[in-house]
Amino acid sequence: MQLKTINDYLQLFWSFFKIGAFTFGGGYAMISLFQREVVERKKWVEEKEFLELLAIAQSAPGPIALNTAIFTGYKTKGVWGSVAAAFGMALPSFMAILLIVYFFTDFKEQPDVERVFKGIRPAVVALIVAPLWKMGKTAGISLKTIWIPAGVILLIALLGVSPVYVILGTILAALCSVILKRS
Repeated sequence: MQLKTINDYLQLFWSFFKIGAFTFGGGYAMISLFQREVVERKKWVEEKEFLELLAIAQSAPGPIALNTAIFTGYKTKGVWGSVAAAFGMALPSFMAILLIVYFFTDFKEQPDVERVFKGIRPAVVALIVAPLWKMGKTAGISLKTIWIPAGVILLIALLGVSPVYVILGTILAALCSVILKRS
């Protein structure tokens, strides 16, 4: 879907501003909001394309939330769409950091403030897990293939294997599979 008017730039800005303003926990916690806004509500990209966009956003340098906004903005309205989306995504964080620097230094040691942030943590975990579950279904993970992401989690989280080695191993396994199919 190609956007056409200045109002469309404002829509891009506002959509990403809302996501940036009302999400705690970083880029991965924002994925469910991105999915709802970009795929379901605005229909700027399709579900499968959204997964590809996330893969690119994650592999590009920089924060995944900002990269996702830039790629979505570029897809819908070109360079100026990416500027509008990036500005909308970054502005709430910038404003929050200014407020924190100004006010938070006086309050950070108070027990009530510490309890609020401890209370937010479980919600952030849920915001990360929910879109992963949905993306797993879209990516075709089934009972037969669940061992692959489970194995990767075990390698990285429990055994401390670097994700770089996991990715390189996956590429090597895929290349071997292609070579074996051709012979």
